[in-house]
Amino acid sequence: MFNILRNNCVLQRIHIKRGFAKNEPILDYKKGTTQYNELKSVLNDMNSKVHKIPIIIAGKEYHTDDIMYQKIPSNHNQNLAQYCYADKILIKLAINTAVKAQKEWSLLNQTERSKIFEKAADLVSGKYRAQLLSSTMLGQGKTIFQAEIDAACELADFYRFHSEWAKNLSKTQPISLPNVENKMFYRGMEGFWAAICPFNFTAISGNLSGTPAMLGNGVVWKPSDTSVHSSYLIIKILMEAGLPDGVINFVPADGKTFGKCITKMKGIRWSLYFFCIIRTFTTLWKDVADNIDKYTNYPRLIGGTLFFIIDQYYIKTNHECGGKNYHLIHESAKKDIDAIVYDSCRSAFEYSGQKCSACSRIYIPSNLWNPIKDKFIESMKKIKLGDVLDDDTFLSSVIDEKSFDRINKAITSAKSDPECTIICGGDTDKSKGYYIQPTLIQTKNPNHNLLKEELFGPVLAVYVYEPNDWDTIIALINKSKHALTGSIYCYDKNILNVSRKLLVNTTGNFYINNKSTGSVVGQQPFGGARKSGTNDKAGSPYYVTKFTNILSVKRTFKPTKQLLND
Repeated sequence: MFNILRNNCVLQRIHIKRGFAKNEPILDYKKGTTQYNELKSVLNDMNSKVHKIPIIIAGKEYHTDDIMYQKIPSNHNQNLAQYCYADKILIKLAINTAVKAQKEWSLLNQTERSKIFEKAADLVSGKYRAQLLSSTMLGQGKTIFQAEIDAACELADFYRFHSEWAKNLSKTQPISLPNVENKMFYRGMEGFWAAICPFNFTAISGNLSGTPAMLGNGVVWKPSDTSVHSSYLIIKILMEAGLPDGVINFVPADGKTFGKCITKMKGIRWSLYFFCIIRTFTTLWKDVADNIDKYTNYPRLIGGTLFFIIDQYYIKTNHECGGKNYHLIHESAKKDIDAIVYDSCRSAFEYSGQKCSACSRIYIPSNLWNPIKDKFIESMKKIKLGDVLDDDTFLSSVIDEKSFDRINKAITSAKSDPECTIICGGDTDKSKGYYIQPTLIQTKNPNHNLLKEELFGPVLAVYVYEPNDWDTIIALINKSKHALTGSIYCYDKNILNVSRKLLVNTTGNFYINNKSTGSVVGQQPFGGARKSGTNDKAGSPYYVTKFTNILSVKRTFKPTKQLLND
């Protein structure tokens, strides 16, 4: 059943074309194909050794004695990479290097800068495709399909589409009059951008660091500890594509140390692009406020928070903070029970529920609950949990032990909670990898934490409501502090039109009769509001303006030579 949905996804991308850029086609890794054989060869080689990753500042490699390891989550006794944390001296060196490089880099015209990222996109989708997929699979626990749509397709899409939109900025100009020329110039911003990246999308890591640089900025890039290897591959690809030394500086670091170095720098202009938890983003805003007198600009904060970063301190701009994403089922959708269940399984359980857009709560009318429940049970029995090296695996381990323990605690609590019933799943095992079985939990309490707080794992909470309580459920959804993605399944046009208006502020990405995951660059620009982020819509023409400092210039060809009263 899931192969059909995958094929539909492939066809959707292949047939969507653009006048200036097109989405990277999803390759089919069937056994015996050239791409399959190449991927398996690279996987085996990458899996056979521990890869040493340096700090990179101004093109030079640095190492410290603060050694760290990136584990393979499906086999946590094995390390994928060895890296080291930058100390305060190296972080400050990276900052000063980015500031210095930006001055010359920003003078290069946008077309020339874009060419570098377009070449990088070609390297991502060609020469280094198998390497990026292999790293994302081993290091971040993605299946072949999930790694393909992320590390190859979406990353290439980000660089190609954002490059074109950046070049098109100069076409947006104000009105000029006879003898007066008015122009806007889209400059890079003074100082540097700090990019702090999440583990769950290789493409996001490359975008958060790459797009600010594309627009003429200097960048200090702090990769996630649990995706440092794939991030390292990206910086090497950008260097091979011709990115000048010092424009992006690759600085793995302790989160708190990195955050303090950035927010307490005196006399340097900076901006921030990050993904983190709400608490971290709030702390960041407070630290910026406490140090505002030390800055020579007002830092531009853009970002998003992800639940999994609990004890780290991140800084970024362009903020997308995760969500408590919903599927809302109306009784008029009874003819689409199969699609509802398939969509909900994919949204909730693909990549073990570790997508920011993953569905984690579903509201089902009581008159449809029994057939939907039966279909869930039938479908979830077919979902295979296993090692990413197994081609038949549908989902693998969660990213690390902290994530496993947090999710396992919630499941264990639900098992003894009189308000909850485990419908499917509930088993966990971290003896070898951080494995959590896809779990469906019904709760009788419409305000239960499982319906309110993000777990960032393969757990889907169900609330069964009476059909005449539709308006009450919509009001309940509206109370959420999150507003990232949401879906409604409804075939009553009147109900749908009214409900869309009532739900308008509950998401940044809204889907009708479609799952809440799977946004594609150029097709569904992505971002959330409320505590889910600053809704900057990555993958849209408006996104690139976030990284520019616009200069407005008026030129007069016939200056006035007399006073008004003369």
